[in-house]
Amino acid sequence: MVGMANMEDHERKIVMEFVHLLEKSKQLFNGLRDLPQYGHKQWQAYFGRTFDIYTKLWKFQQQHRQILDTKYGLKRWQIGEIASKIGQLYYHYYLRTSETNYLNEAYSFYAAIRGRAYYSRAAKEDRSELMVKKLRYYARFIVVCLLLRRMKLVRELIVELDRHIADYTSTYEPDDQIEWSLVLDEIKAFITSDSLVSVLHADTNPIVLSHRLSPLTTPPVEKSQYMNLTLQEILIVGCASDQVKFSELTMDMFRMIQTLEREPQEDFNHIYDASPAPGRVPYSVPGQKGYLENGDRPARRENPHKYLLYKPTLSQVLVFLASGFKELPANGALLLYLSADGCFSTSKHPEDMGYDLGGVSTTGRRDGEHKKTKEVHCLYPGDLYPFTRRPLFVIVDSDNSFVFQHIPRYFGQPLVTLMSPQDTPPAFQDQQHNGSLFTLFLHSPLTAFCYCCNIPSIVIHHWERCQSFVDRFVTEASRLFTRSRVDLSYLQFFGDDFLRLLLLRYVFCDVVLHLHRSFRGRQYRPRCQPPLPEAELLEHPSLQHLVLDLATHLDVRTHFLESHELE
Repeated sequence: MVGMANMEDHERKIVMEFVHLLEKSKQLFNGLRDLPQYGHKQWQAYFGRTFDIYTKLWKFQQQHRQILDTKYGLKRWQIGEIASKIGQLYYHYYLRTSETNYLNEAYSFYAAIRGRAYYSRAAKEDRSELMVKKLRYYARFIVVCLLLRRMKLVRELIVELDRHIADYTSTYEPDDQIEWSLVLDEIKAFITSDSLVSVLHADTNPIVLSHRLSPLTTPPVEKSQYMNLTLQEILIVGCASDQVKFSELTMDMFRMIQTLEREPQEDFNHIYDASPAPGRVPYSVPGQKGYLENGDRPARRENPHKYLLYKPTLSQVLVFLASGFKELPANGALLLYLSADGCFSTSKHPEDMGYDLGGVSTTGRRDGEHKKTKEVHCLYPGDLYPFTRRPLFVIVDSDNSFVFQHIPRYFGQPLVTLMSPQDTPPAFQDQQHNGSLFTLFLHSPLTAFCYCCNIPSIVIHHWERCQSFVDRFVTEASRLFTRSRVDLSYLQFFGDDFLRLLLLRYVFCDVVLHLHRSFRGRQYRPRCQPPLPEAELLEHPSLQHLVLDLATHLDVRTHFLESHELE
């Protein structure tokens, strides 16, 4: 405890209040891990109290810095630790609400720590745990920068983290040095995989593009009375065993997260010398979900709420699905996205299509050899039947995806399933650790197109011209979609911006792979249930011509079939 003998009364009160706030903030922060990860109501009040105490603590140390420096012995790394905790609060609030503005708030605190070098003297304290805190701060800051697409800063942070890990291991020879080396290797592999196709300035420096939904990328639609659903709850499950990952985000999860978020409309780029807003307690902590369809948005529309599960147990998948199901409002839809390895059945005579054809592995673990009994860690199509009582949109990216095409509509509710190709052509098989091609099409159709055609880089003005072809495709596909004889489920989902985007990008993927010479064979193309009409949509000449025009523009026309070769 700090010596109080040589202090004036007002100084003693300031130090005691600071100690009280510091202890209270630590208690509340440590209690966050005990809160349930699912549901909306259970954790909001606790988060609000935690934000309040950190707001007071941050302001208090700013107002009384001189006394705390001289009488309490407040060190810069301790200020950095408070700022880091506030950054973590904002990041976890983002994870729980899916609101990207909180990512900007987390960024502002993390950037201030670096800009003011709060941790610069951590190594001089001769305490290994302080160095570990510094390394963890860097790992967290990198995740936030990745999600905000600040890739130049990510690369700078990796260089600094590399240097700090070297200092840490040489100074302390710790037991966890191998783990920190693995963290570094993971993030380097992750950013390499993230840049499969580089978009370049004229001076050959890479440009970072955002793939979140914006007014410019929201597909047009001819509204109809059937378009009555909005996407409200999302469960993103990442279990692909050989895929690059960082901080419990596989590449597929990382891409899908951004695809299902709107571009933040407000800009919170704080310069380093301006204090970050101290726990500017989240805008509405959090308010009602007010959704308007199809671009008719209020001043600030929330994103659909997401749960992110990395290699979960089957029980976790079912609990989070049930929670999303429970939270659905009237006219709300639930999206389940699965990126996972297949669990294959040995059944010679399948009788129950819900369980006899296999499914997908949730944990990436396999329980030995396949037996006649079902696998414990396998999510089967039949496991989803109870959740078809409400509107359900399923995306399965797996080498056993097609088994999900048999889910029955027992309850008459809208149900759509998009399934990835079950196989990859030999030329692309050694790249599967970089993320799935199907998910890449859903995330950035033009990137996926370039990747299919072995185009590793493209200059920005060329990219933008090519993007106009994709935009025209999406506009035409949207027109054909609403005028074709599609199942009513599609029309009910089609009014939502995100679901419409996914459906139209699915159509683009199917048309491209159908025309591509390397993807001959039904196992190399995606499937959907209910089936979309072929003549009126998937094989419509206007869509095929737009894809072939894009190929010609990129000088890769030879990768695609000639008109007389089409079936």
